[in-house]
Amino acid sequence: MTGPGAGVRAADHFLANVPVAPGAVISGYWPIREEFDVMPILRRMASAGYICALPYTDKKRHVLVFRAWRPGVAMICGPFQIPEPTAEAAVVSPTILLTPLLAYDSAGFRLGYGGGYYDGALARLRAAGGPVMAIGMAFTEQMVEHVPHGDTDEKLDWIVTERGAMPFGTARDAVNGDISNEYNMDDKDDA
Repeated sequence: MTGPGAGVRAADHFLANVPVAPGAVISGYWPIREEFDVMPILRRMASAGYICALPYTDKKRHVLVFRAWRPGVAMICGPFQIPEPTAEAAVVSPTILLTPLLAYDSAGFRLGYGGGYYDGALARLRAAGGPVMAIGMAFTEQMVEHVPHGDTDEKLDWIVTERGAMPFGTARDAVNGDISNEYNMDDKDDA
């Protein structure tokens, strides 16, 4: 895995490649252990005036609820010992969902932690009819040949790493060949 600057490099790739509509609501996650750090993206988006959010885990209903977040807001320790916005934070509906993962493949499938929280959240957001873009956040080393998936697994629209950004499916069609190299990934070794 790469060093602490990976999140900053990924933020650069996110801003340079992922189409963010005016008024977008961006939800990230508080990185734990070896998870990819998305806080540089959230800080930049918040400073640019976008509404940002972090998930709150409602274990009784087995769902993620997204609460508004800005740098410096009060946080509580959630049921998985992960910092979350307090109950006073507004509940929002993200249009961009930055997702953690263990592995991803070139078809846009991700391997999560097995709880189904993000797949469920994406399914609900997409079923509600509003535009929502799922962006996997990972180190390039987390790409595998094939991620096993089933009917309830939601596909990613993009993957963003410390080395670049790659669209999948309709997001790739929207880019329509405007990518400088096949996956818009840097050829440099960041080790």
